[in-house]
Amino acid sequence: MFNNILVICIGNICRSPSAEYMLRQKLAEVKPNITIHSAGLGALVDKGIDDTAAALLSEHGIDPSGHRARQVDRDMLTQADLILTMESRHVRGINKIAPQVGGKTFLLGKWSENQEVPDPYRKSREAFEHVYKLLDQFTDDWLKYL
Repeated sequence: MFNNILVICIGNICRSPSAEYMLRQKLAEVKPNITIHSAGLGALVDKGIDDTAAALLSEHGIDPSGHRARQVDRDMLTQADLILTMESRHVRGINKIAPQVGGKTFLLGKWSENQEVPDPYRKSREAFEHVYKLLDQFTDDWLKYL
């Protein structure tokens, strides 16, 4: 059904790579052939994951050290079977790049009343912890549909 999942935020160094690596870990045994990747609408290209986001993932047994930020493009969007975003404005940004993907673009928090995931970039560890909890919940919410 969904073989190629693309997770989007802005810089591709905090939220989207965290959600990408969480989904990979959660689906590794049950759906090992799914491609899960991430990109940003204003990516900090080739930059690694934010140190605080990386630390939180590592504390939960996830190694995000291989991540490098990528700029989203039309090809990535059209090739994805499912596109998950952090905020409504990301959905609008995607629709400007590739209007034809609107039917497969959703908020990661869709199953939790379309809740958005706030950007923790340059904020406190507590802000990152809050975002981590949301990402963990929202990725869990998606598992039954994947």
